[in-house]
Amino acid sequence: MANTGDISRGMIIKLDNSLYKIVEFGENKTARAAAKVWAKLKGVDNNRSIEQTWNSGDNIYPVRVERKEFQFLYKDDTGYNFMNNETFEQITVQESLIDAPQFLKDGGGVSALINTETELPMSVELPDKIVLQVTYSEPGMKGDTATRTLKPAKVETGASVMVPLFVNEGELIRINTKTGEYVERVKE
Repeated sequence: MANTGDISRGMIIKLDNSLYKIVEFGENKTARAAAKVWAKLKGVDNNRSIEQTWNSGDNIYPVRVERKEFQFLYKDDTGYNFMNNETFEQITVQESLIDAPQFLKDGGGVSALINTETELPMSVELPDKIVLQVTYSEPGMKGDTATRTLKPAKVETGASVMVPLFVNEGELIRINTKTGEYVERVKE
């Protein structure tokens, strides 16, 4: 058990039988009243975002979480299947727990947050930037590079990404998985 003095950004706590990640926190002090600690929380096992206030020194219930490296294997009716890189155990995760499922590539590495109390995955995160091959793109017009005009392109995972006109079919591009935006062209 911990108290409000132990709160830190990224900590996962149990509140009302749900798990929440602390996004932001602070303290309000006034001359007349006791200090209050506030936090913005994002649901780990639900899609809620809430704000919570405690009296300074109140107990909180942190959940111990481990980050483990996994490899994406395949998707089927039960969900997305991953293999632990150290123990070779397989887990199945629902799409709602994955931060950017449209960019998952067979054999691609991800990191999963595992709740140590239940040994269940809480979320799966792709690397910040990944390299994918463009499988379909309309040809760009030669010399039309003065403006930052974008065109849609399909990548090998089936996702659509807006890319500059000079990107052609068959090229490798780097994509930001957090925003889904094109970053740069990659030389082979």
